[in-house]
Amino acid sequence: MKFYDRLIKETEHDRNKFLQRKILSTVVKDGVSKELYIEYLAQAYHHVRFTCPLFERAIKLMKEPGDKAFVDAFEEYIDEEKGHEEWILNDIEFMGGDKEKVRAQQGDLPVQSMIAYMSHTIDTVNPYALLGMVHVLEGTSVNMATEAAEAISKKLEIDTKKGFSYLLSHGKLDISHVDFFINLVNKIEDKKTQDQIIQTAKMIYYLWGNMFDHVQDNFDQNIRLAA
Repeated sequence: MKFYDRLIKETEHDRNKFLQRKILSTVVKDGVSKELYIEYLAQAYHHVRFTCPLFERAIKLMKEPGDKAFVDAFEEYIDEEKGHEEWILNDIEFMGGDKEKVRAQQGDLPVQSMIAYMSHTIDTVNPYALLGMVHVLEGTSVNMATEAAEAISKKLEIDTKKGFSYLLSHGKLDISHVDFFINLVNKIEDKKTQDQIIQTAKMIYYLWGNMFDHVQDNFDQNIRLAA
């Protein structure tokens, strides 16, 4: 069994549990309000802004001759992802949110936990573990982001040309990234490294899921306070 197939099989339960969240099924089917969308974008900003720094952190620890192909791949990820956090801020501004307020914040506890976990894992476990996070974030986004953008724009009666640059860039048009990822991870033959990537993917499904729960809880609380 190729490693990518093993990764899919051994994280299937975690993925299914992640996707059972009401907010995810609701957004794809019916869209969400502008306020909830902004709440999501604000938290997305605070994990996306760490994407390139995490890759850079991992590269610094990849010093063996066999790491070269993966260093090159990580550098390619950096080139592709650079500046995406600014796209999110622009989407927030178009939707009526305060992008500078979001920029000045740290992100809520679930996002902070996810980034702290990933930083610790890169430093003390294995820099290759970052591929577990890539698998979860990119794989899930490709399957849901385009549908979510279309559903939200329909509900809000606005065009997807503005306010959805982040979602659409990580949607179906980003399928080439998944193919790139599959080819990359299938080069990993060391079982211990494979195990660490799988464990990281499981944890990111859990922590990223907490972020969505937190976004929904914050939104619901604001609704109750405004009533």
